[in-house]
Amino acid sequence: MHSPGFVAETTREAADEYFPGFAKVMSDIGKERGWRPMTRRDFDAQRGPEGAFLIGSPEEVAEKLIRHSEALGGVDRITFQMNAASLSHEKIMGAIELIGRRVVPAVRERLAMVRHA
Repeated sequence: MHSPGFVAETTREAADEYFPGFAKVMSDIGKERGWRPMTRRDFDAQRGPEGAFLIGSPEEVAEKLIRHSEALGGVDRITFQMNAASLSHEKIMGAIELIGRRVVPAVRERLAMVRHA
């Protein structure tokens, strides 16, 4: 599974950091393709529980990954598209650390509980 994604300590921080660059890229692409500019409302709708974006706190992203995996019948690999938002190297590295330190263990723990139930 591949999705725009970014993890920060809080959901607000993740959304506020990712939105400006991502909205610019999507709005620029949209000009070529006849789409309207991306709004924060559009972005937040895709960030919500049923949306495709994996953007939020470690806990929120872990829950969303589990929900997506269940809905799709199991997902073996997930990639986060962070570079589309023109984030700094420092912010991307921070997100990678949070994914490895908090998201992955939470997902593995939850999936192990499901398998043993």
